[in-house]
Amino acid sequence: MSDAMRAETVRITGHGGDEIEAYLAQPLDDARHGGVVVIHHMPGYDAATKEITRKFAANGYLAICPNLYSREAPGASPDDAAAAARANGGVPDERLVGDVAGAVAALKVLPGSNGKAATIGYCSGGRQSFLAACSLPLDAAVDCYGAFVVGTPPEGAPLKVGPIVHLAKDLSCPLLGLFGAEDKFPSPEQVAELEQALKDSDKSYEFHTYDGAGHAFFAPDRPSYRPEAANDGWQRIWAFLGRHLAS
Repeated sequence: MSDAMRAETVRITGHGGDEIEAYLAQPLDDARHGGVVVIHHMPGYDAATKEITRKFAANGYLAICPNLYSREAPGASPDDAAAAARANGGVPDERLVGDVAGAVAALKVLPGSNGKAATIGYCSGGRQSFLAACSLPLDAAVDCYGAFVVGTPPEGAPLKVGPIVHLAKDLSCPLLGLFGAEDKFPSPEQVAELEQALKDSDKSYEFHTYDGAGHAFFAPDRPSYRPEAANDGWQRIWAFLGRHLAS
């Protein structure tokens, strides 16, 4: 099996018919692959998120990361675009859903697509992965410590969003949730509230909470990185997507 892959910047059609930037990575072989939309965190469409996108391609998935800040600061650096987005309170939920729908559509028309698609996101992207899975027909979704699915941002926080736990009844696919026991956003109590909402709606989900881990434990370039939790989390992601995105 070839391990060749291609990664490149592309343009896709997002919410409202807007053309937005995206980063696409795909295996170069003759097989059919499931697709993964990587939803970047609030710091933006950055090198770390592009590396995650390539990681999915290296593991046999078509992967795309839409630049959710394309409209705020076209052509700007990730830091400047993120600052502009924070000044606006983040990405509006409706626009996020439209951009993810465009990313899913872009994956499904690729010659190597098997027609299945999932989302994954971290922090604000985890919330948005859950939102997308409750708003679009998907085959799987991964929420990595998604903040404010339950609860609202504290006073002065740059993200201006409301809770979306009430959407649990609309979840279209199995959900994998990975959380830190020492996190505050979401706290273990908020994770428990989301789990109860999923149970009440008879939805398929898997939640795992890691002791000794707080927020952003997947991020190797941050002091919050917890290798043991991150490594276990990745193994759970591969097993989960392997079950739900297989041809």
